[in-house]
Amino acid sequence: MALRVLGLNILKNNTNLVQGISRLNNGALSSVMFQLPNASYSTEVTVQAAPLAIKKQKVSKAMKAYLERAQEHDEFMKTQHLEYQIGKRHLANMMGADPETFTQEDVDNAIEYLFPSGIYDKKARPAMKNPDEVFPARKAAEFDETGRPFHSMFYTGNPNFFKLLYDIVEELNKLYDLEERMLRRGQKADPNQKVDLTGFNWVSKDILELRLVEKISDIEYNSFIASMERLVSHPYSYKCKAFIDEYTKPLMDHSSSLEIPKPHIDEQGRQYITTYECLRKTARADVTLRVPGNGKITINGKDITYFEDTQPREQVLFPLIFTDMLGKCDIEANVEGGGSSGQAGAIRWGIAMCLRSFVDQETIESMRLAGLLTRDYRRRERKKFGQEGARRKYTWKKR
Repeated sequence: MALRVLGLNILKNNTNLVQGISRLNNGALSSVMFQLPNASYSTEVTVQAAPLAIKKQKVSKAMKAYLERAQEHDEFMKTQHLEYQIGKRHLANMMGADPETFTQEDVDNAIEYLFPSGIYDKKARPAMKNPDEVFPARKAAEFDETGRPFHSMFYTGNPNFFKLLYDIVEELNKLYDLEERMLRRGQKADPNQKVDLTGFNWVSKDILELRLVEKISDIEYNSFIASMERLVSHPYSYKCKAFIDEYTKPLMDHSSSLEIPKPHIDEQGRQYITTYECLRKTARADVTLRVPGNGKITINGKDITYFEDTQPREQVLFPLIFTDMLGKCDIEANVEGGGSSGQAGAIRWGIAMCLRSFVDQETIESMRLAGLLTRDYRRRERKKFGQEGARRKYTWKKR
């Protein structure tokens, strides 16, 4: 034991015995006050005992397995982040930009420029994203070192999902209590304030799984939808609209977000609309649509026979047939560049964009679903070095 004298006070005519002793366990400092008999001084010492061995806490097998998996995942993500930063620096150097200010948008533009692809599906094109966006999130520890779960619904298998169902029931009970109180007062719910989900849809199963960080079955997802529908059907559902909005999403209605131009009036008193910069491949067109008309189509000063083949003619007439406007309007188009297929695609898109000003909203939505209002950005895939074409390889001969 180590002794350290902290102070010495001279006392006169004091013959008391030891005043008191205090000690702390586990090797902590102990302050001791001594006063010897027939002595004229007192000594305060601090005693530091040797620390005792710390008991090791038992770790459950489940917690040990989770810690090992979490450590492997952290090391994997650390490696992916490092490779992503290295790749971003290489792209910035190739593009002559500053790596420190190179954003994700710059990365996407650099890949599109350096590695052009003609694949129609965007998910199949080359890309480089942040690892946090590519790899799904993992659940945090659901139990402590002793194996005791944190969540009260841990043993259900999907605690987050069943907690969501529990929250829905809680919201329903609140609405039932509110309805009962209002009925006692002789009041009824205002039907005009009821939640209207027109133009909205419930989140999909995949999005719900990402939010819950759990895999759910189709039956469980249907139970979620049924519970939410029951909540919305309540006359006082507007009281929990914030909770409902968390699990709804607007329909993919791009037509409503795009401003539809208003028609102009020409010298003859007819309404007309013009769409500029109608692009397809290397073709460029300007399309003017006039209503009313007798179905006259003019392309570079010629009629529909400007296209010799049948397929380009069908492409030009398709928007008019789809909207039942064939023979009810006149079309004037000026197009240049590209071939017959590219020019027909550019005119078709221009006609479809002009027709938005002369049809109802339901028809516009049908046109969008049919793909008439979507630009076709496909291009011819470039030839690769060491190959005969974009995909074609040279014939290999053994001899």
